[in-house]
Amino acid sequence: MEKIKSPKNIPLLSKTLLISLALFIALTSLNLKVNLIEIPFGFPEFIVPKDNPLTEAKIELGKKLFFEKLLSRDSSISCASCHNPKYAFTDGLVKAKGIKEREVTRNTPTLTNIAYNTSFLRDGVNPSLEAQVIVPIHEKNEFDFHILLAAERLKKKKEYVDLSLAAFGEVPNPKVISNAIASYERTLISGNSRYDQFTFQKDSTALSNNELRGMHLFNKHNCVSCHSGFNFTNGEVVNNGLYKDYPDIGKMRVTLDPKDKGAFKVPSLRNVAITAPYMHDGSIKSLEAVIDHYIRGVMITQTKIKG
Repeated sequence: MEKIKSPKNIPLLSKTLLISLALFIALTSLNLKVNLIEIPFGFPEFIVPKDNPLTEAKIELGKKLFFEKLLSRDSSISCASCHNPKYAFTDGLVKAKGIKEREVTRNTPTLTNIAYNTSFLRDGVNPSLEAQVIVPIHEKNEFDFHILLAAERLKKKKEYVDLSLAAFGEVPNPKVISNAIASYERTLISGNSRYDQFTFQKDSTALSNNELRGMHLFNKHNCVSCHSGFNFTNGEVVNNGLYKDYPDIGKMRVTLDPKDKGAFKVPSLRNVAITAPYMHDGSIKSLEAVIDHYIRGVMITQTKIKG
């Protein structure tokens, strides 16, 4: 196991790095064109499944379903209950809450720029966005329902029948629900922050001197080794040594491989200023505390799985 050395003057470094992290909050999100999404300057295009091409009709239906409480057993919550646009599609809670205030075991991850992900859920065990959509519907502590039953509810609503026929040529069914919501979620693109203007548009005036110092320290102290690229994540599933004991065993819950114990996805830092609390379990309340946690030294295991 590798020990990260702790730099001197931790309080000052923490504050400066915090400024750097705050840069990653984006100023723009969705710009729809006909059947297309306008990609922010400097961002790559993302891959759309061949069997679920983006259309405006799918996006319209998916957005409505995203906010639809009929998908939960008691019709009390929707996807947006946990993935609130106000908080960059998180909820501000330590751990998410499902129907009847049931607590989920993990903190709600952002959906910002999820179109660029190659694996899904906090531990990266789900291979596609379409498949991921089904998970909360079936989870007992979330929607506690079944997608077949949800589809039956939607069939009784003329508006959903009409939207489904327009988007897919079919009445509501599990494929319609998962593909439509996935299509909408792919439009949640966040970019054009001042950091992006500085980096991609070469605007030398976009960042203050303190922010430039924060960016320098972010790179110098190797935060960028995990939080890299335009979306500030390397996409890996890794055990970062947050715990000595693992109440949540991470990716191992599916693979049953001991090397996956405590392994979770490296999160993006986009919009990080408004997605507190942090870590997969919501155990750290502030960015200052996150930075202190890492710069004081954590044990990094050899567990490292490409997501």
